[in-house]
Amino acid sequence: MKTHFLYLSLISLFIGTSQSIKIPVDTIVKTTHSTTIKGVSIKYTAETGMQPVWDENGEPIASLFYTYYRRTNIENSAKRPLIISFNGGPGSASVWMHVAYTGPRILNVDAEGYPIQPYGFKNNPNSILDDADIVFVNPVNTAYSRMIPNKDGELPDRELFFGINEDISYLAEWINTFVSRKNRWESPKYIIGESYGGTRVMGLALELQQKQWMYLNGVIMVSPADYKVLRVGGPVSSALNLPYYTATAWHHNKLPEVLQSKDLLEILPESEDFTINTLIPALAKGGFIDPAEKMKVSEKMAYYSGLSQKVILQHNLDVPNSFFWKELLREDTGQTIGRLDSRYLGIDKKEAGDRPDYSAELTSWLHSFTPAINHYIKSELQFVTDLKYNMFGAVRPWNNDDDNTRDNLRLAMAQNPYLKVLNQSGYYDGATTYFNAKYTLWQIDPSGKMKDRFTFKGYRSGHMMYLRNEDLIQANEDLRQFLKDSSANGKAAKY
Repeated sequence: MKTHFLYLSLISLFIGTSQSIKIPVDTIVKTTHSTTIKGVSIKYTAETGMQPVWDENGEPIASLFYTYYRRTNIENSAKRPLIISFNGGPGSASVWMHVAYTGPRILNVDAEGYPIQPYGFKNNPNSILDDADIVFVNPVNTAYSRMIPNKDGELPDRELFFGINEDISYLAEWINTFVSRKNRWESPKYIIGESYGGTRVMGLALELQQKQWMYLNGVIMVSPADYKVLRVGGPVSSALNLPYYTATAWHHNKLPEVLQSKDLLEILPESEDFTINTLIPALAKGGFIDPAEKMKVSEKMAYYSGLSQKVILQHNLDVPNSFFWKELLREDTGQTIGRLDSRYLGIDKKEAGDRPDYSAELTSWLHSFTPAINHYIKSELQFVTDLKYNMFGAVRPWNNDDDNTRDNLRLAMAQNPYLKVLNQSGYYDGATTYFNAKYTLWQIDPSGKMKDRFTFKGYRSGHMMYLRNEDLIQANEDLRQFLKDSSANGKAAKY
């Protein structure tokens, strides 16, 4: 593998013999690679480095770590689609999709996504690098991205970075710089965000248009978090969880036989219909609901959730996700189920209680992701630093005020006839549920005039649906199809 280094400007990791860790402000390490995707040989370069965030005076106040993959054995590469990829948290590194979904290398895991030792990575024969170039961006305090002290050693104000609108603002500026440096203004551009990244990319769509004059072809949301619903409480927020309960109970064989004997996709529409047309109105009535109606609704909830009617009534029809994770298997194995992927099982100290002791799926994922990304960056991408790679960084308190990201995406779409939206969700995700994601898509454009520009795809796995090999294959194919569907193909941007 041929490797060469291009340093734009670099604060040395070491000064003298003091061994003080310093942050690279602006640097690139470039390596060349080849792989095989869908049976075709793909040659590409990987640029791994740090690119600054500047203040209004042009002084660096932060530097973001990124990895940029560009296919080289192809003509007219400047007009290839460019996908700008974020994860979520807030405070999560862009590691999950990087080495498990769209990147050219993926984790050494089994077919269902469980860790295997020895830890490591392998070729990703499904990566979308054959059809698009990708840059994985790490916001401040994630991965190696950090704030930069001034000449007096003082760090910038944290409030510049850690909030919904602050995050969107500085990342849009950073994207503009990146696209200009890499000469990608002609390229069809896409932003993809997972979990909180869904909120981020909804907001970035308009911010890029109005502040950077950059128009996108597509916004891709993977298991998106919509804070207009998530953890808000109330009838809608609570009721939208039920179809997820149905899916998870079906997976664990906890539904009545009449449902259990059917395929998952046959029963979910039933649960969704009950949720919208019966459960939301029932919860809206609160303590004034007719007792007979309450009994009838609780019976149907039990039918669709795998929980007993008794515990549903004890919760007045408002069953929290955390209780569901603890309760579903309590009388069987006594195990808990995972939050982000409810196929995963955990063992608590006590079977009693109303929430699991820990997230079984996240600890499993950290088993495989942490060693793989640290080894991959240093051994294959040749980026060497003594900075700690933050899987999760310190970004709290986080400012959630003035969250208009849903409306901002609608306005961006209205202003840009090219812009389309793809949502990808796992049916067993109990954190940002698939039906919540559907509801979000329904609410973005109340007029319904742009509904044909939204696409929803569901998968038989959880939050990171791509960890399951069958879904990894299908989800990447769905991305390829979305790139085709959102291509301008020479058509003018007009209504």
